[in-house]
Amino acid sequence: MITQHISNDIGVIGIDEVGRGAWSGPLVACSVLLKKSILDKKEIYEINDSKKISKKKRLILSSFIKKNSIYNFGISKVEEIDRLNINNATQLAMERSFEPFSGIGRKVKVDGLNFFFLNNKTEFIVKGDQKSISIASASILAKVFRDEEMKKLSKIFKYYDWENNMGYGTKKHLLGIKNHGITNVHRKSFAPIKNFLLKEEV
Repeated sequence: MITQHISNDIGVIGIDEVGRGAWSGPLVACSVLLKKSILDKKEIYEINDSKKISKKKRLILSSFIKKNSIYNFGISKVEEIDRLNINNATQLAMERSFEPFSGIGRKVKVDGLNFFFLNNKTEFIVKGDQKSISIASASILAKVFRDEEMKKLSKIFKYYDWENNMGYGTKKHLLGIKNHGITNVHRKSFAPIKNFLLKEEV
């Protein structure tokens, strides 16, 4: 759990993304500005990197964070990922999520390496979702949002186990590709998908 310097993150916009390494589906970013009232809630001490908490806990905390923050999502679609590359698509999604906050001059904390600026108060933090309550909150909201999107897609494309793997590379996902080919929501610029397409052309 993130318990140190929580008060320092109130009034700070936290940004994180989910889906960067997936073979299919969108990349989702979220910007979160926590309200001061959240400091009085015990649930704040349960917020952590979305990858380190259970699905059930993520859903509970997602609802809690939404009630105690101002937030916005930004999405890069598959065609944008393929056209721009994953780094530029990540930047685009983060910029889209940040757009409603762009004029308020708040400090911004972003998970990851320093490769672009949203304003002159932007700070990039490696493993920020394990160090900043604002970034961790953004990671939870982005994860829950994207998981729901992948579950919807799994009802349309039934052979890839997306309701469980969320578009990431697993044995079942690979088996689905081998047996049924790729879909229009697979990332054709990603090596596993690109390699499959090359084999199909031979």
